[in-house]
Amino acid sequence: MRTVGTVSRGVRCPVLKEGDDLIKIVTEAITGMGEEQKVTFHEKDVVACTEAIVARTQGNYATTDDIAKDCQAKIGSDTVGIVFPILSRNRIAICLKGFAKAFKKAYILMSYPSDEVGNHLFDADLLDEKNVDPYRDVLNEEEYRKVFGYTKHPFTGVDYVEYYKELFAAEGCEAEFIFANDCREVLKYTKNVICCDIHTRERSKKRLIAAGGEKILTMADIMNAPVDGSGYNETYGLYGSNKATEDKVKLFPRDCQSFVDELQASLEKATGVKMHCMIYGDGAFKDPVGKIWELADPVVSPAYTSGLNGTPNELKLKYLADNDFKELDGEELANAMKDAIKAKEGSLVGNMASEGTTPRRLTDLIGSLCDLTSGSGDKGTPIIFIQGYFDNYADQ
Repeated sequence: MRTVGTVSRGVRCPVLKEGDDLIKIVTEAITGMGEEQKVTFHEKDVVACTEAIVARTQGNYATTDDIAKDCQAKIGSDTVGIVFPILSRNRIAICLKGFAKAFKKAYILMSYPSDEVGNHLFDADLLDEKNVDPYRDVLNEEEYRKVFGYTKHPFTGVDYVEYYKELFAAEGCEAEFIFANDCREVLKYTKNVICCDIHTRERSKKRLIAAGGEKILTMADIMNAPVDGSGYNETYGLYGSNKATEDKVKLFPRDCQSFVDELQASLEKATGVKMHCMIYGDGAFKDPVGKIWELADPVVSPAYTSGLNGTPNELKLKYLADNDFKELDGEELANAMKDAIKAKEGSLVGNMASEGTTPRRLTDLIGSLCDLTSGSGDKGTPIIFIQGYFDNYADQ
């Protein structure tokens, strides 16, 4: 029996800059890795690139001045409401700096006790201790400070209310904070709103419009077209952006589908094997200690080749061992398992023998594996090569 299942490798490449031929670089990195590691390529292997290197080589950047100009053109007012910004110096602080340059007054509606991706303003147990209902109680900054004090994030050491307030003040914009979990509370102060929530943005936008909002945008509506020759993302706008410098963000990459299709063709030409290809960003998983849900990008994978469509269709081996084949052991049990796997037909949805297998899209699962493999620090492996992901116990 083969003793190895799925293998995920981080692959190194040169530090990439705008204008580099990423297709060529990735192809050479994969073939070089194959030679070094004596890898035999297979049809169901996966080659994945982090979104950062795609955007970097595209030069897909925008400055805070670009963001401000786009906001002014689309809002056309000195006052704005900013709803549900997440707590992140990397993800949204530079975007907020651009917003601050565009307006004189901003009403910032913060969800509490945490943002939508799990960054906490304060320990949720304080809600019970202070007898505060986050679904009912609306607090201004003075009330918030009186009840919850000046709490710093345990990982970053930042008081995000203070940090965001100073950020706006530095650009000459007065920031007034509201703490609530109903986006419509901001309409008591202004009818012009930018929704900064990521995965709930469309619902927030609909609710605000239905409640009388006038100019209601999401961050997908900002930088969704070039401003004075800047970068942009026509689908996600500012979503998926990361801090590049103190006045510039790297946006989510563009033309992603053409990139993965061209990469697949290039790898096939170089290796003779048609592998799956994808671009990945944040994985979709939750930290059990920090309570942070990692997915601050709008999607795990903005593009992938067609073979990665779908969800797993797997049997639960431990269920079969405890039920259908509980009287078997040894080689007889192994052979019965393999025969069951080979005999499975069509979708296993609703079949008890598949209960507990993760019903997530393949690209979300594989993208999460890629993100965990590459990390977000100094590993220097923005390319991931995966083998055996689509194998099962019955494969020899």
